[in-house]
Amino acid sequence: MKKISRRTFLTGSALALGSLAFPYVSTYGQQPIKIGAQGVASGSHADYGRQIQMGATMAAEEISANGGILGRPVEILFRDSELNKDVALKNARYFKEQGADFLVGTDSSGIALALGPVLPELDLIQIFSHAATEKLTEVLVYKKGIKHIFRISAPVYQDAIVPALVFKDMPEIKRIANLGADYEYGRTSWKMFHTTLRKFRPDVEIAAEAWAPFFTADFTPHLSALLAKDPDLIFATPWAGEAVLMLRQATTLGVFDRIKIWWQAMGGSVDVMEGIARDVQKGKFKGKLWATARYIWNWPDTPENKAFVARFKKRWGRLPNYSAETTYSAVYALKAAVEKAKSTETAAVIPALEGLTLSTPAGKRYFRPEDHQAIYSVPAGRVTFDIKVAPIAFLTDLKVFPAEQYYRKPPFAS
Repeated sequence: MKKISRRTFLTGSALALGSLAFPYVSTYGQQPIKIGAQGVASGSHADYGRQIQMGATMAAEEISANGGILGRPVEILFRDSELNKDVALKNARYFKEQGADFLVGTDSSGIALALGPVLPELDLIQIFSHAATEKLTEVLVYKKGIKHIFRISAPVYQDAIVPALVFKDMPEIKRIANLGADYEYGRTSWKMFHTTLRKFRPDVEIAAEAWAPFFTADFTPHLSALLAKDPDLIFATPWAGEAVLMLRQATTLGVFDRIKIWWQAMGGSVDVMEGIARDVQKGKFKGKLWATARYIWNWPDTPENKAFVARFKKRWGRLPNYSAETTYSAVYALKAAVEKAKSTETAAVIPALEGLTLSTPAGKRYFRPEDHQAIYSVPAGRVTFDIKVAPIAFLTDLKVFPAEQYYRKPPFAS
């Protein structure tokens, strides 16, 4: 185990205090631009909130060290959403009371759909950096006109349409089954996946469905029920620590001896890759585990991404999760928009974000004006392990599709 120095401990402790730390003292002689960030920072999904906080903090540190935004430093206020809508709404109001200029973060699709309609009342822009439901941008922005919502991360098109494109040309996949996270994200992902796949392959049958609510610890009843229907492919959406538990239980039950493909929607996430690294190294998934994410640290193979990964590892001692990169990039998007608008006023920054093109570690992103969705590509791949490449599992055999091929476009069908 790596020894933690006193300096590292104190740095981490200060970060953990987040918005509860001491009042910010600006060395610029100006009040800081405050950005409220929230994500789940407790329980089995806690690493997502921590990575949101790390990404936002690193961006703020870099920006503040290089002249700030319009000459003002950046301060991050962070709070735990606890995967609870009421807590998340309370956090948003807290940020407003604390003088936040903008919001970033949010993990759960259900929470995002609750937060979105409140943003005009708070007169705050939020750049969502994880929550994936297509309804956030297709419905709340495009159809209902809530202009305060932007999303920088890939939506469920990544979880659902990408695997349909990957597996449509595999004739051995005839029967599919779902082990879904029992809330908005899991249900919309599964529907979009099987609907898209069957457009290409009308011969594919739905063998079974099982639904696991948040905080499920024992997935064996769900797994046993699916195995009884002899699926060729299992499509799974539980994430974070629950995904690790589920995958390990699947190996114990011999699931990978009986199926051809397991698709883990956000399985490319660093916390999952850390959690199952030893199992991958031992070959327990038999090369049948496929996954994606909203960013993966080993793609794109560009100087900008490599430099970001190196800085992140130096700052935090870990590889960046997608929620770190998306939140880091969200802060930089706000910087670009505020400097373009020459203002932090919501009414000025909204049009500055619309149509904005931004170079980020994940590649070039473009905020589509119609629905405020950032357009960029992320690969899917097979999970592997190679200690010469990384100390954790990672994705290989990458399949990359142009975003225009799998992002849905306005006007959106009902």
